[in-house]
Amino acid sequence: MECAQENNRKNCPCTYEPCERKGNCCKCLRYHRRSGELPACFFHAAFEKSYDRSVENFIEMVRTVGMRMD
Repeated sequence: MECAQENNRKNCPCTYEPCERKGNCCKCLRYHRRSGELPACFFHAAFEKSYDRSVENFIEMVRTVGMRMD
């Protein structure tokens, strides 16, 4: 299966602009999991902007805003 990187890039919620993995979900997920983190697409926009990709921040987000992604 070929990566739909251009299409993924259009829908990627990551605001870290110099990211070389933007649009390449497999590489992004692998990178963040190696670091004990989650990628931007797991976070509500207000939490994503902090660049804190920790699991702890994800848990705090779920406690605060729930799982809705709007």
